[in-house]
Amino acid sequence: MTQDLEAILTAADAAARSFADTEPHARAKALVAVADALEANADELVGIAMDETGLGEPRLRGELTRTAVQLRLFADTVVAGAYLDVRIDAADPGFVLGVRPDVRRYLVPLGPVVNFAASNFPFAFSVAGGDTASALAAGCPVILKGHSGHPELSRRTAEVVADALAGAGMPAGTFQLVTGQEAGVAVLKDARVKAGSFTGSIPAGRMLADIAAARPAPIPFFGELGSVNPVFATQAAIDERGAVIAAGYVTSVSGSAGQLCTKPGFLFLPYGHGLDEAIASAAAEVAPHRMLNPRIAAGYRQRREVILGTQGVRVIHAGDIEIHGDGQGSATPTIVAVSLETLLDERDTLLEEAFGPLSILVEHGADAALAELVPQLFEGNLTATVHAGGDEAGGALEALVRVLTEHAGRVLFDGWPTGVAVTPAMQHGGPWPATTNDSSTSVGTAAITRFLRPVAYQGAPEALLPAPLKTANPWGVPQSFSPAGESVHWGSKA
Repeated sequence: MTQDLEAILTAADAAARSFADTEPHARAKALVAVADALEANADELVGIAMDETGLGEPRLRGELTRTAVQLRLFADTVVAGAYLDVRIDAADPGFVLGVRPDVRRYLVPLGPVVNFAASNFPFAFSVAGGDTASALAAGCPVILKGHSGHPELSRRTAEVVADALAGAGMPAGTFQLVTGQEAGVAVLKDARVKAGSFTGSIPAGRMLADIAAARPAPIPFFGELGSVNPVFATQAAIDERGAVIAAGYVTSVSGSAGQLCTKPGFLFLPYGHGLDEAIASAAAEVAPHRMLNPRIAAGYRQRREVILGTQGVRVIHAGDIEIHGDGQGSATPTIVAVSLETLLDERDTLLEEAFGPLSILVEHGADAALAELVPQLFEGNLTATVHAGGDEAGGALEALVRVLTEHAGRVLFDGWPTGVAVTPAMQHGGPWPATTNDSSTSVGTAAITRFLRPVAYQGAPEALLPAPLKTANPWGVPQSFSPAGESVHWGSKA
């Protein structure tokens, strides 16, 4: 595929201002048009995805539907306008600190964004996925770096997206595709690009984040990288529903061959938990699942061998990884167990993420101070999960939840971290190395704020104000208004 990067960058730059100024309903209709087009082409796109990724049809159709729903959610977000965070301070000659001018602040689009697509979610985190949807919703043109694991799907989906946006009247250059690592890096380095987003490995994400930071004018870079997503189950929870916990654990570990950023990598259980048989039985029922591509299959096989070869590892269900003649691999779940002492002794070997259907039970004594151990074992994670008894609260459990909140972006109770709901309140992010920016999310309506920056207008004539800041409020967006005279009452509500 020949690609003229200069033409692509020029087109994105030329589209930036007019796309940013698009009236909310027009931009929202464009997002809905993309959602409609994806669903209209679902049969073709899902077929291509099945061939290139090895993922099953039900999973892929569900993922495409999720992608369309996400686009529609952002369409409503754009129309509602609260994401603009409009604040208006009226001119106040009696302001307590001296005369206050009229000041009006809101959030504006950053400009062109380069999005590096993910391999493991060919729809939801790839061409038209969350990063693309939120950037477009913010009013930023997107240059999408397609993933080499599904090149034909990337190309065809990009055509669908670009055609839908053009048909909805969006400027030329609003959405474009580039392919190849060198092209992606070149785009990230270009001064016309104002932000980057990425879903993938820690080494690749760190490399791209460093490039973004090292530019003459550094730009924000939002990378979702690695996460092992620890789970903690108390004895009371096991006594109440041990079989349910065992089955849910195996399902969460083995889904999509464990190639999910939220897969539970560690399950902490008290000694004598008695779940070995139930876990092994559930794992034995899981059929082989093809991994996404030969590189991932080879990496998983190597990581699995390292873990199985570590002293102190006890096998609960061995599972398998079979590499075929074309390099593709098919895997069944591998579940092993270690003592807490072994995990501490072998942390350099065992704590690294295993991207595939492998997870480690960590067995500990009833007196283990898990809240104190978490900072020793884990950096940042996307999720952390607690399974507790129905009447458990306070004490050690409360301390554990508090420390997990400091180490994860989403804390779950009595559930499993795989399956990220597309809802306004969702948080899909976390401290390093889960992401490169722990104050952001890549799922939920708050994801739009990654691609915006604040601007204030002081003493501006009404005619020169942008639509969201005008007193007449032609876009009908929420405006937070601070009237004159208010400052003399500050502190009275304390």
